[in-house]
Amino acid sequence: MGFTCRQCGTCCMYLGDYIVIERQSGPFEYHCSSVSTGTPFIARIDEDKRTLFEDHTWIDRHPVACSFLRPNGDLRLCTIHEMSPPQCKAYRCVVFRILAPDGRQVGTITGTLNLHTEDPNLQRIWEEHEGTIFHTEPETEEQIARLFESRGYRML
Repeated sequence: MGFTCRQCGTCCMYLGDYIVIERQSGPFEYHCSSVSTGTPFIARIDEDKRTLFEDHTWIDRHPVACSFLRPNGDLRLCTIHEMSPPQCKAYRCVVFRILAPDGRQVGTITGTLNLHTEDPNLQRIWEEHEGTIFHTEPETEEQIARLFESRGYRML
């Protein structure tokens, strides 16, 4: 099942230091670098998001957010989505954090609907049901939550 971005912006809300704008080279073009890899890249604002990008009201109130993130109603959009760096394109958010009955985090489900855990019981439950119920959007996330909650886990 492919990843579907919810456009909530959570992944980019604290990435203001992740992408550094080195200089502006055109009205909607910037020379940037990705801090984590040291990779330079050119960011061009997507044509359909230029009006959003020009409004700095929101980004000025969120200085730790990625400089290219902007609100559009209830959504938060990447204004360089078409030319975003590979690290951004490959990123998949955490859809669920799974807590054991004692409150410890024991796993996560990413946007690609993969389980990440070292908890053998959680892994066993996942493997027993992976091929049977995880197949239809948008019900899939609800099915996953019900499955683990019925076994005493809490989903955040």
